[in-house]
Amino acid sequence: MSEPKVLLSGLAFPESARWHDGRLWFCNWIAQQVVAVTPGGTPEFFDVPVEQLMGWSVDWLPDGTMLTTGDKLRRYETDGSVVVVADQKANETVVDAHGNVYLNGADFDFAGGEAPKPGYIKLVTPDGSVREVAGDIEFPNGMVITPDGGTLIISESFAGRLTAFDIEPGGGLSNRRVFADGLGPDGITLDAEGAVWVQTGGSDVVRVAEGGEVLQRIELPEGRAPFSLTLGDFDGPTLFILTAEWRAADSIADNLGRLTNGLRTGEVLAAPVNSPRADAD
Repeated sequence: MSEPKVLLSGLAFPESARWHDGRLWFCNWIAQQVVAVTPGGTPEFFDVPVEQLMGWSVDWLPDGTMLTTGDKLRRYETDGSVVVVADQKANETVVDAHGNVYLNGADFDFAGGEAPKPGYIKLVTPDGSVREVAGDIEFPNGMVITPDGGTLIISESFAGRLTAFDIEPGGGLSNRRVFADGLGPDGITLDAEGAVWVQTGGSDVVRVAEGGEVLQRIELPEGRAPFSLTLGDFDGPTLFILTAEWRAADSIADNLGRLTNGLRTGEVLAAPVNSPRADAD
């Protein structure tokens, strides 16, 4: 497998990688921007009204309307207006084919060093109602839904595992089980063979099958942490890896402090892979 190449650099803190409408999208935390990148590597920057520097994400409804999480769930209309969909703070989100929006979060100050509290997954249905569909998530992070709409997989970062749920007809979650463990998961992506690209907790990412078998591995330069992953198609199936400098010997607060104080070490890496994304045509 080819070594990943730098697609973009000089970013604040790239997170929440997505593939949408033939482009790579991600959230540029701290700068409070959503960024879209063409196959030629040209970025387009969109300012978003997220009232927090970190801990938010982006996804799209089936009609192509963009959503952002953060202090609230917001929808961006075609006329440029912004609508609050739900007064619910959240970290990551994923949207299913029916327009159900899954949000996750944990109510403690991670960056400030507050003691962890159990996290949750909440469901926002198209009528705007909000309900919790899973609890006791050990720092919920990236989520993916299988193309058949039957399974949701979530990163439990503090547990070092990927957890899967069956999605019920009404959007509820059941049959909780371990998809893979012994990892360091953050933002994840699913390929067409049902394997997940995920972080290990070090400076590498792996492709794992259900049950935890490691199928492939990509090493990153030492000192760079991969925060989010997504699959797309830039002249063939491509894994996009969003990274920033992260010093393992330093505290979380010190690492985040460097980023929030203007150190622009964020990069987007691109690596060709064999299996396309799960929802590829």
